[in-house]
Amino acid sequence: MTIQLPDSPEAFANARWEDVAPYYRALQDAPLDVPRVEAWLGAWSRLEEMLGEAAALSMVAYTGDTADPAKEEAYLRFSSEIYPKADEASVGLARRLLDLGWSRDDLAVLLAEFRTDAEIFRAANVPRFAELEELAARYQKITGGLSVDWDGERKTIPQLQPLLKSQDRLVRERAFRAGAEAFLAVRGELAGLFDRMYALRVDVAREAGFENFEEYAFRSKHRFDYTPEDVRRFHTAVERAVVPVAERLLEDRKRRLGVDTLRPWDLAVDPDNRPALEPFRDTPEFVSRARAIFERVDPELGRQFGTMANEGLLDLESRPGKAPGGYCTKFPFRRRPFVFMNAVGVPDDVNTLVHEAGHCFHAFLAAPQPFIWQRGTGSEAAELASMAMELLAAPHLARPTGYYEPDDARRAQLEHLEDIVLGLPHIASVDAFQSWIYASGEGDDAAARDRAWLEIRTRFERGVDWSGLERERVARWYRQLHIFELPFYYIEYGIAQLGALQLWRDSLTDPAGTVARYKRALALGGTRPLPEIYQAAGAQLLFDAEGMAELMSLVERRVEELRGELAETVG
Repeated sequence: MTIQLPDSPEAFANARWEDVAPYYRALQDAPLDVPRVEAWLGAWSRLEEMLGEAAALSMVAYTGDTADPAKEEAYLRFSSEIYPKADEASVGLARRLLDLGWSRDDLAVLLAEFRTDAEIFRAANVPRFAELEELAARYQKITGGLSVDWDGERKTIPQLQPLLKSQDRLVRERAFRAGAEAFLAVRGELAGLFDRMYALRVDVAREAGFENFEEYAFRSKHRFDYTPEDVRRFHTAVERAVVPVAERLLEDRKRRLGVDTLRPWDLAVDPDNRPALEPFRDTPEFVSRARAIFERVDPELGRQFGTMANEGLLDLESRPGKAPGGYCTKFPFRRRPFVFMNAVGVPDDVNTLVHEAGHCFHAFLAAPQPFIWQRGTGSEAAELASMAMELLAAPHLARPTGYYEPDDARRAQLEHLEDIVLGLPHIASVDAFQSWIYASGEGDDAAARDRAWLEIRTRFERGVDWSGLERERVARWYRQLHIFELPFYYIEYGIAQLGALQLWRDSLTDPAGTVARYKRALALGGTRPLPEIYQAAGAQLLFDAEGMAELMSLVERRVEELRGELAETVG
């Protein structure tokens, strides 16, 4: 293969599409037959690695400082100019490969994905996707710039989290209302932003021949192994098997807090009014203890996290102008992951870092796969890596290795398990809401969207008193970035959480064997179908109430055990 590629991603750092296009044209024009196909794929993979790393670096820079116009311009150049056209060029290359009729067992999933992409691609949608990227960047800029005045000090929304754990109920309420009000202040702007996103997505789906955007999203996300009907079964199963458990946990919280009614600002505080957990003092301690935890889980994983720390691949602290949330991205040329988050010194930070580290381990373990496409998976497998790691790391949170004294480690584990139970109804409500938006015919009506969110939330979130807080309850969906930026990327968390609970169940009796299966599954990358990846890890896809109920029973029993252990030490 004689195609001349740049030496590194730096060649694309300031590129425009006209600088990138010749490389795709060279691949399109290169001779291609069965003897040359693997070399051709290797050249294409190398191009995607360099372009992908240049784009990832621009995203990291922008999300780390959304107020910088130069960083915003660079990010938008990749996301709204280069990548939509690169995707179009890639579809052309995929068609060349498919027309060849060549296949290989470890590329069967990739070829199915290429076939789907070719079938649903429409040139008229390229500018629509470019505009959607610009709108997503606008959402990041609006929400990343939100802050509130707290006794004369400006605080970002993530920096309110510790206040929601205050033992003073008035402080908690004030922090809750301040965070909600920040989003309500830009509600009109965000609603208008979403109106345009909705219209564009409807046009994308219709252009590609789909009845609605939900159908298009399932195809574009390569959901070969489950259907929208399966997802609706998931919603019903959560309502039947998980919501009653969540209600019992919330009722117990209300009793222990000694309040007449449980309000939304009562959900993060310790229910026995113990001081809020403070897992670390500063970022170096945050990182060093995480490294020690992962070494206890598995020495190889510990070394991989050490590489992240040593090579500056962690951006952890919250600061003004930084985009909200957390993510793990990849630098595919270097075959390294990168973690971005907003730490403020609360237990959720530990969960987030451990979660994102699971994605990192996935990237490291799949890195030996030869082609870039084989090193990634669908989100259902990617989130299995991260959510399972949260549970596999839990036994090692106590000092001297981890962040907490033994009783505090029990509290952290208890809080995490309760969050899992409460999280599944949240996941179901977000996914059901997105399905309503794109399948109801009313998704273009901002007021109807707000009403639908309240109705769906009432279905899944029971046990919390929201009376008089309808506006604040509506504000919750405006801060769910997936609905704006990554439509229909949310059910994956629920599917993966149930898979992770299955690994956790096995780890209680066979921790070493479970970690070994976990690593083998991650090392498969995208070379096998989703059910086979889950099977390699020791799990299966669950959409039924019976399977969920079995796992919820195990979680409830462990919650009771932890409460008993804490009561004994207090006594």
